[in-house]
Amino acid sequence: MRLRITKVLFVLALATNVVHPTYAQSNYTPSVSNWERRTPEQAKMDAAKLKEAIDFAIASEARGVRSQELGLTQSFGQAPFGELVGPTKDRGDLTGVVLRGGYIVAEWGDPNRVDMTHSVTKSFLSTVVGLAFDRKLIRSLQDKAVNYNAPVVSYKAGQRYDDSDEFGKSKLLDLFATEHNRKITWEHLLRQTSDWEGTLWGKPDWADRPDRDSSKWLGRVRGEPGTVYEYNDVRVNALALAALNVWRKPLPQVLKENLMDEIGASNTWRWYGYENSYVVIDGQIMQSVSGGGHWGGGMFINAYDMARFGLLTERGGKWGNKQLLSPEFVRQAKTPTTVHPTYGFMNFFLNTDKKLYPNAPAGIVVHTGNGTNIIYCDPENDLVVVVRWIENNKINEFLGKLLASLK
Repeated sequence: MRLRITKVLFVLALATNVVHPTYAQSNYTPSVSNWERRTPEQAKMDAAKLKEAIDFAIASEARGVRSQELGLTQSFGQAPFGELVGPTKDRGDLTGVVLRGGYIVAEWGDPNRVDMTHSVTKSFLSTVVGLAFDRKLIRSLQDKAVNYNAPVVSYKAGQRYDDSDEFGKSKLLDLFATEHNRKITWEHLLRQTSDWEGTLWGKPDWADRPDRDSSKWLGRVRGEPGTVYEYNDVRVNALALAALNVWRKPLPQVLKENLMDEIGASNTWRWYGYENSYVVIDGQIMQSVSGGGHWGGGMFINAYDMARFGLLTERGGKWGNKQLLSPEFVRQAKTPTTVHPTYGFMNFFLNTDKKLYPNAPAGIVVHTGNGTNIIYCDPENDLVVVVRWIENNKINEFLGKLLASLK
């Protein structure tokens, strides 16, 4: 485990009842080849308290197994149809990066290591939908998704269309064929309030975190879209396929060309789907990616690239002088969901009324995934923090210690 914080001398305040000025937000953004560093003192942070926060994080490393294949099999794999259908990777050590004003102030572990980031993937999925919205491929996020739907041909090697056993059965995927699904808007999908019904890539909607009462699996009453929040990766994957249908090219390519290259991300991140999530669009075989790692797949990325994405979030979708995500999309993404106020768009977790993390300001955004992987974005303090593989119940205490280091 490596820990690197530039050593500085700092002067203790002579009085404890001192009102500190607001930390002015910087416009610095790192280039592709150079990411400038600042000492804690230069970043107006107490070096000793910062080290105390980092030491606490390191001591709070996730206790789960390092094998993500085993860990997922032991958890989501115990549900019906829970078998893995996408790639996994054993995780590394607890790792982190602290930015203030966009500059690197501290880093530990191996920030260059590419690991699964699980449901932080959902934030990248929301982003490619936001890019479609900004380019008018989606006119309004309140539009019904069915109006953007098109015939989707699922690709299966060796599939025959003259199979007598399949005669009369549609070979097309229709995400919004049912009366309930036709009511769903893009916003419902982004907020996980759609209650979308169906089976996608061999996973029924009810099989992700299934109800303990198995009698409700097949016949439960659907909630009107927008009235019920449920964290559900089948529905997230439905959004990914709907977005692929709009873009007509692989979502990792969309993300790379329109955002990740713009923010100077490395060339090491990868976004995977499943072994069976291939479709044919415009004569090309494309993989529909997953929005998380419940059954494998999702975003594989290093901590530095996560920090760049966090800096984009903290700056309201702006990178330097270029607005990569429109203020309107960012505003909607950060608006609390009525039926779940600590959630915006997936996976923009909000600290509404300081209910999520009492030790942090109310105006933060946190991109969170299993593991736990977090990207903490704090515009009030011009602070971005990435922590990978920390116990979830230790995050609030860690943030309290970290924020105590701010002068």
